[in-house]
Amino acid sequence: MHARRVRRLDLGRRSGQSRARPVPWRRIRAVKGDKTLCPEGRISSPTRRHADGREIVDIDTYIPYFLSSVNNALSLGASSEYLAEFGVGIADWRVISMLAIEPRIPAARIVEVIAIDKGAASRSLNKLDELGLVDFEAMASDPRRRIWELNDAGYEMHDRILAAALERERKLIEGADPDDLEAFLRVIRIMRRNVDRL
Repeated sequence: MHARRVRRLDLGRRSGQSRARPVPWRRIRAVKGDKTLCPEGRISSPTRRHADGREIVDIDTYIPYFLSSVNNALSLGASSEYLAEFGVGIADWRVISMLAIEPRIPAARIVEVIAIDKGAASRSLNKLDELGLVDFEAMASDPRRRIWELNDAGYEMHDRILAAALERERKLIEGADPDDLEAFLRVIRIMRRNVDRL
């Protein structure tokens, strides 16, 4: 099998300027049994050439742009919806969800898994406590450290928000091929592991 070649071209230029030098051919191995992994084997480029020859981000292919764009839109929409319907925001829902997944955990565990800062986790837990949705127990070894869990009202709230969250996810992935969706999830899991090294 012949090696596949991908070329990035600059199609734009300013009037009176010569065309910017195209990025050299980049070879991608395609030999049977040989597996080239990203970023070396990436087909699409995260950047493109501006008309003046400067390399810039290509928002059609730069992955962090899509991740942040989708996440920001999801968080904004969910927070508005959940605040209006349930009286809690998206950060509160993530804390509630984490306490349903792992009951009786400290705030540090919530911070570790859902990747929010300690201040945000503390504010959410205090808010949920004021709303009567969680209970806590001070640790004997350190009374300042608390173990949190949902109470009956908290689990009831969890179930109500979960139904809304699953409906939002259904709308989000509408039109996606099931196989493509599973491939996407595999890639996202890889990126989730890699992000800890950044």
